[in-house]
Amino acid sequence: MEVHVIQPDLNAEIFGAKTRLHLLHQTVVMQLANRRAGSASTKSKGFVRGGGKKPWRQKGTGRARAGSIRSPIFVGGGTTFGPQPRDYSYRMPRTARREALLSALSLKSRDGKIVVVDKFQLDEPKTKLMVKALAELKVESALIVIAQPDTKIERSARNLPKVKVLRVEGLNVYDLLRYEHLILTDVALKMIEERLAA
Repeated sequence: MEVHVIQPDLNAEIFGAKTRLHLLHQTVVMQLANRRAGSASTKSKGFVRGGGKKPWRQKGTGRARAGSIRSPIFVGGGTTFGPQPRDYSYRMPRTARREALLSALSLKSRDGKIVVVDKFQLDEPKTKLMVKALAELKVESALIVIAQPDTKIERSARNLPKVKVLRVEGLNVYDLLRYEHLILTDVALKMIEERLAA
């Protein structure tokens, strides 16, 4: 197990940007909307089984006129204006998404919650090794960003509720705000700076 903290010079353009709270909010709402299954479904009276026969004659009974026992006013009837399967996803403009990511990274930097390590390697995929590594860094809740796929790190963290491992291309605002610390490998930091450079 190797974890060595380094103190790199963070790019001020990326890690010192102005915090735009409204963009952070909009991006989180967008990400959560994009995750929705949108599979809620109800049946209107046309889709409920039965109700083909008029329950009583139109006039002369003293009751309100009724055409189907499956009308929404009856028990067992259809639903009025109920949810139907739909797609909730949408996309914000690319520049807005970039500014939101810069805001989240800058917020972490200002709070002193970014930890950069020269390498993050585990000898085997064991949760206790990940817990030990995080204890050395004095971190409990962390988003770990790595440059290349590493099954040892990814498997070691998946049972820890306050830890998540992402690759650089998966870095997003929601996870940055959800976890207290951001742990970056030196290579991942360089890739982020290349990706977000103006």
